[in-house]
Order: sequence, then C-alpha cells, then structure tokens
Amino acid sequence: QVQLVESGGGLVQPGGSLRLSCAASRSTFSIIYMGWYRQAPGKQRELVALISSAGSTNYVDSVKGRFTISRDNAKNTVYLQMNSLKPEDTAVYYCNALGATPPQYSNIEVWGQGTLITVVS
Repeated sequence: QVQLVESGGGLVQPGGSLRLSCAASRSTFSIIYMGWYRQAPGKQRELVALISSAGSTNYVDSVKGRFTISRDNAKNTVYLQMNSLKPEDTAVYYCNALGATPPQYSNIEVWGQGTLITVVS
C-alpha cells in the first residue's frame, strides 16, 4: 500500500523557518493532489495548503504570503516551506494525498503520520 512519509518537523523560534517534506512510498502512485493539514491542541484539523497535479495552489488565509507549497513530481514528494512562523502555527502537520494506482487507476486518499511543529521563544 502507498504510504506518505513526513519529515522536517521540530521546534523553531517565532520568525523562523522550517521546511516539511512528504514522500509517497511507491512510484506507481500517480498523484492528483497533495496537501498539508494541521491540527492544533483542542482544535479541528484544517487545510493549510494544497497543490494539484497541474501546479495550482491554495492556502488558508492565515498562511498566505508566509507558506509555500511545492512538489517534485519525479520524487512524488510535496514540500511546505514555512517562513515567518508564529506561535499560532504550532500544530501537528499532516500530509495528505489523492492519487491513482494501477492497473485500474482508481483513486485513493492517503495520510501521513503527522509531524509536530512548535513555535516558541
């Protein structure tokens, strides 16, 4: 089965930067979109950013201008560059992907394991 492996989480000071990556474990997984969600303590999970196979992107308003989502199609990997981090960004970040697998190329949705981002002085 396809798995998403996340990396890049950690602790950072306000104003700092981190880069998350998420790689699909199988090259036969044809990605339709990949995105990032986050869940802060006591709050519901929210969509942070997504990128389609065509390269179009969407962001939640609170991160526009600070976060950038990108992808490397050859590696089936999505990245989230997070700049000007704020304490409010503290959350567990989850990678999410919708893709197709052979032979019928039916769609499946896959979640990463989550990685913790903590923004504190």
